[in-house]
Amino acid sequence: MSLEVSLQLERGDFRLDVDFRVDEPGITALFGPSGCGKTSLLRTIAGLERGARGRVVVDGAVWQDAKRFVPVHHRALGFVFQEASLFPHLSVEGNLRYGWKRVPESERRIRLEEIIELLDLGPLLGRRPQGLSGGERQRVAVGRALATSPRLLLMDEPLAALDARRKAEILPFLERLHRSLALPILYVTHSAEEVARLADRVLLMADGRITHEGSVTELLPRITREGEGPLSLLHGRVLGHLEEDALLEVEAAGHRLLLPSPALTAGTPVRLRIPAREVSLALDETARSSILNRLPARIEWIEEEGPGTCLVHLSVSGHELLARVTRRSVRALDLAPGRAVVAQIKSVALEPVTDSFRAQAGDWSTT
Repeated sequence: MSLEVSLQLERGDFRLDVDFRVDEPGITALFGPSGCGKTSLLRTIAGLERGARGRVVVDGAVWQDAKRFVPVHHRALGFVFQEASLFPHLSVEGNLRYGWKRVPESERRIRLEEIIELLDLGPLLGRRPQGLSGGERQRVAVGRALATSPRLLLMDEPLAALDARRKAEILPFLERLHRSLALPILYVTHSAEEVARLADRVLLMADGRITHEGSVTELLPRITREGEGPLSLLHGRVLGHLEEDALLEVEAAGHRLLLPSPALTAGTPVRLRIPAREVSLALDETARSSILNRLPARIEWIEEEGPGTCLVHLSVSGHELLARVTRRSVRALDLAPGRAVVAQIKSVALEPVTDSFRAQAGDWSTT
């Protein structure tokens, strides 16, 4: 699965000028301030901006270049907006079948039953959109987009219109989508939590341009969320479960971590989202402490962050980890680049998110 994009669009004082390539399935998050061009980029890729110039190629099929412009209704894509925009006169099943019938039988690469199972839509099939919660409507919207057997899925802040409760309701289904479907997904969001839970790659945007691109592990530290601040992400694998203490054992960055969690199958890949404020530093192993996770680390550099606080960039076996500490602690411990320290992470601050979509990807999207 591949996506090649090189596009320019001018609209008044705004100019979109992007050039990037995605060579693997999974979720690429588009992250940046309002008005930076994220939605305009999705609309341009979809073929909704006829004034755009450039090139769009999906799996070797040219959708746009100097000589060709494939209309949006002929592009093998699904588009999920902030608002579900379901047909109110159709049931959930009717909305799903509308998308499914748009695709010739010879080009269908996913069965309707698979979509219903993936998004747990069975109990909703006979209901009308006006009788669904916001999270349920978005699940149906995702299902209808998938029913068209897309080569590319575009998602424009699909959770932005939902409250915290409804977001919590739908996120597990998006994680399941991420694990189960081997197709490229471009996902616009303002939420660092959504990036940390769902994304494989990140494109950071500002003023119509891509300023940074890379893996979610590399770029998540650049993304902050109000009330939580900088985050690190460690990829790991489940080792086992301590039933007596209800603690999950995870190997990450070459070390064993413990965190409260229901049991997961040994070998399951997981990602751990670690807020910098939940990481403390010591100069050596503390003999007695309530903190179970202590990782040997080396200070790479120290960033003056705000009044009285610093952000310490650590290397743990080559993996970046962030710690937010006071300026007084930096001075008292004589912290400096190159110094060996022990990074202490509270177990209760960690929550595993399964990260196994590649191992579990279905066959339908590879045909």
